[in-house]
Amino acid sequence: MSLNNTPNGERLHIGLFGRRNSGKSSLLNAITGQDFAVVSQIKGTTTDPVLKTMELLPIGPVLIIDTPGIDDDGELGEKRVEKTKNVLRKTDVAVLVVDVQVGLMPEDEALINIFEQTDVKYLVVYNKCDLAKRDEGFCVSATTGENIYELKEKIAEMGTEEEKNRRLVGDLLNPHDVVVLVVPIDKAAPKGRLILPQQQAIRDILEAGAVSIVVRDVEFAQTLKSLPNPPKLVITDSQAFEKISKETPQTVSLTSFSILMARYKGVLKDAVVGARALDSLKDGDKVLIAEGCTHHRQCDDIGTVKMPRWIANHTGAKLHYEFTSGVGYPSDFSEYKVIVHCGGCMLNSREMLYRARVAKEADIPMTNYGIAISHMQGILERCIAMLPSLP
Repeated sequence: MSLNNTPNGERLHIGLFGRRNSGKSSLLNAITGQDFAVVSQIKGTTTDPVLKTMELLPIGPVLIIDTPGIDDDGELGEKRVEKTKNVLRKTDVAVLVVDVQVGLMPEDEALINIFEQTDVKYLVVYNKCDLAKRDEGFCVSATTGENIYELKEKIAEMGTEEEKNRRLVGDLLNPHDVVVLVVPIDKAAPKGRLILPQQQAIRDILEAGAVSIVVRDVEFAQTLKSLPNPPKLVITDSQAFEKISKETPQTVSLTSFSILMARYKGVLKDAVVGARALDSLKDGDKVLIAEGCTHHRQCDDIGTVKMPRWIANHTGAKLHYEFTSGVGYPSDFSEYKVIVHCGGCMLNSREMLYRARVAKEADIPMTNYGIAISHMQGILERCIAMLPSLP
């Protein structure tokens, strides 16, 4: 997967935060080596988060986000500050940009408190050191380029610690293991390509020295018969669970891309518990179905059509449903009995962990599509049996 094709959900998210006129946008331009962000002496030039992708070695593809000033005022300013706080939900490494001529202000101290409370790795950078000197702290100049290279090195070092040891499936395999991936091709499948979790699974299997065989659901049974030995693992699209689970011998491990994605994003354990909460739904309860991306919905869309139908058939209850997609995510969960989320392949791990955390703090069970489907079909325990440390 090339740099330009790497989805944002798989990039380390680096956020630039600070007060207006601290030089965040100038610093973004200096880090990227491009005049990407508009800079001005007028306060509040950045009105919306500005996103820029780049390659930052040794990490690889990253996403750098320039945010509006945290000290913005007025009605519009409050909305901009709220957008800045939303960026924090997905930030892996935060760079707090401070005007060296002004020093740390209360707004900066408040940001540092948020970083520490939410476990975000952060670095305080004093900008404009060409205009004033400072004896302590990390000083840079976006204008002259002083210490910009060193800043990128520091960010990369912090980001490398954040990204290491995350595997989708490769850590469960041994060299030469055979894995069969079941990929249904229907009208909802993107033409000419595989969806992200399928691509990631193939790459991770290859890196483990194992063998991946990719088939459609209609050829799956015949493919198993043609293999000289049973595969180590079968990974299926969740929508084909019913068919594939019947055709997969009990001696062969079975799971889904969605379940593996929940593991990869760090939310699997709570999502398994959340799926079991579906059993207690009753007439009048409200269910939130959330997706991390926006897409053109087909007539039999999984989120808005299939999932409500499956839940209704499982519970026998007359339920109310609400739907969110993309960055939209409610802050008040009090009216919901359960949240069913997509696999979150287009969201980074920190955003998914945030969504899971706020749901848990509100005491609202949260699960995802694949885990919910496998539970409703009575095969959840089988599908997580090979995954360690689960309830």
